[in-house]
Amino acid sequence: MEYILIIIGAVFVNNILLSQFLGICPFIGVSNKVDTAMGMAGAVTFVMVIATIVTYILQQYVLEPLGIGFMQTVSYILVIASLVQLVEIILKKVSPSLYQALGIFLPLITTNCAILGVALLTFQKEFNLLEGVVYAFANAIGFGLALVTFSGIREQLELADIPKGMKGVPIAFIIAGILAMAFMGFANIV
Repeated sequence: MEYILIIIGAVFVNNILLSQFLGICPFIGVSNKVDTAMGMAGAVTFVMVIATIVTYILQQYVLEPLGIGFMQTVSYILVIASLVQLVEIILKKVSPSLYQALGIFLPLITTNCAILGVALLTFQKEFNLLEGVVYAFANAIGFGLALVTFSGIREQLELADIPKGMKGVPIAFIIAGILAMAFMGFANIV
């Protein structure tokens, strides 16, 4: 039951994008097309889960025993940067079209505060490794759900008659706010 609460809380109630506002850069930048958003969601899922596992092990077996917990943020960033390079190499070989579509936003996963935030929150919430992995996966699913939903809405907005001054980013921010309020409706579930 505890894992179900972690999943529901991370996906809907405390959505990393819409409640905690972590990872806004790819949310706005990669949300023009659903295909690109799904690719970004997949890359973020992979990096977020693997980064949580590696940073948990690093924290428990290196930083804490050596008494260098103050190096947490720097070491986490190095782990995330290494994992993003791995994802970039894999995507370049497996799916060059997705690699091209993600463009500059793929290296920006390195500085995606959602990934660093989940790794740090896993430690702050004192989750064990399995709970941390479930939490990271659920946050990645929540990130992907918000990103794909938002990109679908933005694709539909291309067909809508929107005033010239509201086209592009202004209407995107308004829709993001409405989407965040919609996710707030899940707040009393957990």
